[in-house]
Amino acid sequence: MRLLAPLVGRRARLRWLHLIIGGALLMPYYLVGTVLVSMAGGEAGLFSSVPAQLAAFACALPMVAVSGFFPLVRPLSVAAARALCGVPPALLADGPARTRQARVRTTSWFTLHLGLGGIVSGITLALTPFAFAVAGLPFSAALRESWLAAGSGVLVEPWALALAPFAGLAMLVAMALAAAGAGELLARRVPVLLGPAPEDRLADAERRAADLAVRNRLARELHDSVGHALSAVTLQAGAARRVLDRDPEFVRRALTAIEETTRRTVGELDAVVGLLRRDEEPGSGEPGDAEAAYGPGLDALDGLLAHCGVPVAYEREGDPGDPRVVVPVVSREAYRIVQEGLSNVLRHGGGSTPTARLLVAVRERELEIVMENPPGERPAVVRPGGGRGLRGIAERAALLGGRSEAGPYDGTDGSTWRLAVRLPLTGRAEERS
Repeated sequence: MRLLAPLVGRRARLRWLHLIIGGALLMPYYLVGTVLVSMAGGEAGLFSSVPAQLAAFACALPMVAVSGFFPLVRPLSVAAARALCGVPPALLADGPARTRQARVRTTSWFTLHLGLGGIVSGITLALTPFAFAVAGLPFSAALRESWLAAGSGVLVEPWALALAPFAGLAMLVAMALAAAGAGELLARRVPVLLGPAPEDRLADAERRAADLAVRNRLARELHDSVGHALSAVTLQAGAARRVLDRDPEFVRRALTAIEETTRRTVGELDAVVGLLRRDEEPGSGEPGDAEAAYGPGLDALDGLLAHCGVPVAYEREGDPGDPRVVVPVVSREAYRIVQEGLSNVLRHGGGSTPTARLLVAVRERELEIVMENPPGERPAVVRPGGGRGLRGIAERAALLGGRSEAGPYDGTDGSTWRLAVRLPLTGRAEERS
């Protein structure tokens, strides 16, 4: 069986099927070729004339070559080759051909596939019944009579009848050898003609880079969200512990805030993990779909401020929560900037219970975020792995084409710590990236 595997093994059978499919795809072109030949030469017995059939085949191939330039040819050819030719998938390109060179290689493959497929299909259809008929001559009187009626008397001679089964088997083996050879030829040419061009490799690298960038963005979103929640929960729990015996109402409010904060954070955690898993599934969408779907915006700012663990004097100008005024990507980044700013207040704000003032203003062309709080001599809450807040805010602002400033500021109430961020309302830098 191992000796027959190259001829009738699974890989050989799949490649043979691939060639048969090529022959089936050739048939419309071949039929048009027969019409052209009959019109040109007036051949009456076209299908009984080998020269006329070869001429029709020759007319069909240029039409096949022209069809190979259509965009869908390469994706369909690649899918068939991956399934049937036994070629590693990584050696083949994805998507339509983008350059002239790639289109020429694609049409070369398409012509080769359909040309060889037409030849192998013709041999298979014609030679298989003939070989079985020859092999069955010694065992069927009806076959022998039909051969005699056709004038092939030599095939019913005793010596011919004795060799007929071996001759039929030899024809089948020769047919299998031809199909296996054609299949091997196609398999060797697949990486050359359907493999990725430098432009395809560059596009694939860009897609992987975009996917990695989105995953990094989601990781940063998750870091900021969970970090803020931990800071808020730690502050609320510490304050509740200190007044547990003398102020039950405050403890009740602190526990409510802890419950709301953890519920919201668990929901965001589930959302980002679900998006990452969905992005790993084939056909789940473009990498940017996950980023676009994740993250609250400024319309959820009231809920954040109500349970952040910091008394916040909130002022707003305009309607920052309206998506028609502030585009969603800017709204989401602004929400995270406010959230990280509150985390900094929790970590470094002055006093046992830090306070803050927040201004969110919609200007003519930009969104302004200003957060001020009295600085403390030491952090009120220290989160392990912290220290990335201001840098993260600056990165978010820069990605959108905005800017941020943070540092001591002499306001009307004395020395304060001030965070000021300005973001373009259109998020133009993000759109370009």
